[in-house]
Amino acid sequence: MSERPEEPNQAPDAESLLPIDEHIEEGHDAEGRKVRHRGIYLLPNLFTTANLFAGFYSIINSMSAQAALSAGDSVNASKYFAFAAIAIFVAMVLDGLDGRVARMTNTQSAFGAEYDSLSDMVAFGVAPALLAFGWALGDMGKVGWMVAFIYVAGAALRLARFNTQVGTADKRYFIGLASPAAAGVVAGIVWAFSDYGIQGSKMSFLVALMVAAAGMLMVSNIKYNSFKELDLKGRVPFVAILAVVLVFAVVFSDPPRILLLVFLGYAASGPVQYLLRLRRHKSA
Repeated sequence: MSERPEEPNQAPDAESLLPIDEHIEEGHDAEGRKVRHRGIYLLPNLFTTANLFAGFYSIINSMSAQAALSAGDSVNASKYFAFAAIAIFVAMVLDGLDGRVARMTNTQSAFGAEYDSLSDMVAFGVAPALLAFGWALGDMGKVGWMVAFIYVAGAALRLARFNTQVGTADKRYFIGLASPAAAGVVAGIVWAFSDYGIQGSKMSFLVALMVAAAGMLMVSNIKYNSFKELDLKGRVPFVAILAVVLVFAVVFSDPPRILLLVFLGYAASGPVQYLLRLRRHKSA
């Protein structure tokens, strides 16, 4: 990760006024010399913190929904489940912004990368699993929490593998379904159906299949388009902004159902492209 060089010979204070050690990170300057950087970059880590908060807020709402269900209040339970799902989608937006802000302002760091992965584990690993468990999987007993754990473990393994492949993998593709996309599938299912007042207990088996499939796709070797080759800073034809306006209009016409279809389509695109490549390879 690139850092802005700071004073390499700056000695740390003998005693800190705060009972918290200053973060010191080693890096290299433009000439390859080892330098030490004190402190962290505020701007990208603010977005990461907001991402973490959104995941935590989703967990709190999932717990509130379960409490409402236990009290027989299905109306408030559906409302809390919807809030929990929406918080996960908000976390996706924040997760996409923190990385782009860090790259645009040249404030990337090893601390930021680790902090981002831990936040993603909460927002796209634990929060969706608890949401699905509270809405549908809890009625399946041990099978339900095993399916939820498969998803959590898949998200953890996916993030760990991604961190080890940074700088070596092809940036045009993700190896395995990205954890935000998998979370979008799970949160989209809950939001789309709970918004209509449908109880998850009536479709537990289907939800279990979708959650388990999302967990397995995250640790698979199936390639997914990362869309990182898109140039968001260059000039585009005027019609492009009209297309963006149209996309926003379609999404906001029915957010729960549209977002669910979008993430289901993206999740299915990897296996479909894999089967097409396999068929072409056999034909050749």
